[in-house]
Parts: sequence; structure tokens; C-alpha cells
Amino acid sequence: MNTNTKEFLEIVKELLDVPSPGKYEFAMADTIAAYAAKGGHKAQRTPEGNLTVRFKAKNPDGPLTIMAAHMDEIAMAITGIYPNGDLKVCRVGGLQTYKLGERMLEILTVTGEKIKCLFSIGSEHGGFNGKTTNLAQYSPQWKDVRVITGLTPEQLEAKGVRVGLGMTPISDGRGPYVFGDEKDPLVAAWTFDDRAGIAMLIQILIRLKAGEFIPENPLMIAFTVQEEAGCYGAKILTARERPEIFIAVDGCPIVDASCHVVDERPGCWIKDGITVYDPLLLEDFKKAAKSAGTEVQIMSYATAGSDASSVYAAGFVPRIGFIGHVRENSHGFEVAKLKVFDNALKLIETYIRENC
Repeated sequence: MNTNTKEFLEIVKELLDVPSPGKYEFAMADTIAAYAAKGGHKAQRTPEGNLTVRFKAKNPDGPLTIMAAHMDEIAMAITGIYPNGDLKVCRVGGLQTYKLGERMLEILTVTGEKIKCLFSIGSEHGGFNGKTTNLAQYSPQWKDVRVITGLTPEQLEAKGVRVGLGMTPISDGRGPYVFGDEKDPLVAAWTFDDRAGIAMLIQILIRLKAGEFIPENPLMIAFTVQEEAGCYGAKILTARERPEIFIAVDGCPIVDASCHVVDERPGCWIKDGITVYDPLLLEDFKKAAKSAGTEVQIMSYATAGSDASSVYAAGFVPRIGFIGHVRENSHGFEVAKLKVFDNALKLIETYIRENC
């Protein structure tokens, strides 16, 4: 395992320990800002909660490129409090009940306190509390689940728990776990989306230390809020900055195993459920990958979306691209080849040095 990979795993492990539901990305932003400082960069907080690092350019009036990863994770939000203190919840982003199973969660209060609770589907005996007798075909919906707190509504109120707060699975057991063939291992975690993208951009900031790398044209590394619930952070950022190029750094889920595989090649999107990505940027990514000693898988989706396609659809940027790792089990316990992260890092760094 090389130095880049060890560093990546260490960063991802720290990021996995930080709960980051949408609108509660404060602790994640603090963690990223501390890493940026290690590279000599001063990260700026924007009013909407994004975190940005701006590079001085040789041509300060040239076209701006923004390369971004989102800080929020798929999560749940409280929609109601039952008389016994149990919670009614809904999903935020693409989280599904069957991906969670029954496991411990934590509520993140506005004071930063984490309150443990249990995601519950109910008793199987008697047909999941009388909901069904066909257990083999039972698929719980969000209306069927409860979150058990063990506290009364009054105790919850005293702790600052209220409708609207976010919750995520506890950090224990999130990973990352390296397993399989020792020469070409897999790595799994709940979830890489988008901590892997954050980790790679942190590594980029460390490699492009402040003052040592001066791009030809303006470059910004950004960490955005609320991608999972509407890409609001990226929309506000691009509406203000008006970049020429916006590149999302995120994951590439496999939806058709006959077309794509989990291997060491990074993925680059050409189409998603919102729009078609810039084909000339894709050619630049392919050239950068070749220079970095790898190649890319070209990914096309019928229903997915990203910060990049959302800001393009909003009319805030004329050219968009996407670079990421190819993974299985999206929005759950995601798994990828360990080598893909090092190759994606090399692709990103090479692209920046050759094109920005």
C-alpha cells in the first residue's frame, strides 16, 4: 500500500466519524478547514455554509474553474414525535429503509450534542406489528418505521430534540474496511458518498501547497452543502462566482454490471438524468488519465444527478465535468477497489496541472 493510499484511508476514517446531514455540515467543514491549513491554505466559509479555497492565478482575469465535493450525507430528518418519545422520520437524499436495517443512529442537535437512538422496523412475530402476513415480501416504507429514543417528549425537548433535526447512523462500524485479495483489495464503508471526494480534494490541497502551485487561470477547490437535497450549496456558489467550468468530484455507482465493473479505473460521467456533460472536458480527462498512467470508465445514467448537472441546468455555468471512483452498493455500504482512489487522485492532480 503506497503513501497516497494510506493517507486517503486515514482521512476517510476521520471523515466517517463526523456526522454531516444536510444543513448540519458544520463539524465536517471544521475538519476540512483544519486539513486545508496543513497545506498552507486558508479556507473561507461562505454565507450558505460552503467551504472554499481560492488559488491565486497568473492570469487573475481568466476563466474560473471550480472543482467541488459535497459535505452532506444521505440522512433522515425528524417529522414528528410520538407520545412515548419515539420519533417519526423521513429520508433526506437517496436513503432507503432496506439499506439501513435495524441499527443505532444519532441525532445531531443544534448544540452539537449527539443523542443515540435506534432505527426500528418493528417485531417480526405477528407480521411486523400486524402490517403484513407475507413476511417474505415485506418491504418497510418510511411510514412503517420508528426511531426509539428511550426518552419522553419532555426529556427530548430539554435536550434540544425537535422536528426537523437530522440523524445518521452512528460512526461505530462505518469503516473503512479493507478486505479481499491482499494484492488488489476492496475497501468498503458506510458511505463513501461523498467523503471519498472530500478526501481526494484534501489530498489535492496538500499536494498543491499554497504558494508552490500557481495556476494559469483562477482555480477554486470547494466543499458544498446540501447536495443530497437539491444541490443548493453548489447553486448558490456558482450563481455568485460564475465559473466557466464546474467539476464534481463524487462517486460513480454501477447500475449495469454488463457495462461497468468495479476496478482500478476512475469514472467520468458523460450523461445523467438532468443533462449531458461537456464532451471536450471528457477528452481532457482521458488525456490526463493517460498521462497519470491510468484510464477512465465513461459513465452514463438515466436517473442520477450531481452538483455539476444541477448548476448547469440552473444556467450558472456553461461547462461541466465529473470525476470519481466506481463503486457498488450506492447509498449503502459502498465498496470499491482500493486502487481506484489513488488513480482518481492522480487524474485530478494531472488535470489541474495541465489545464488550469
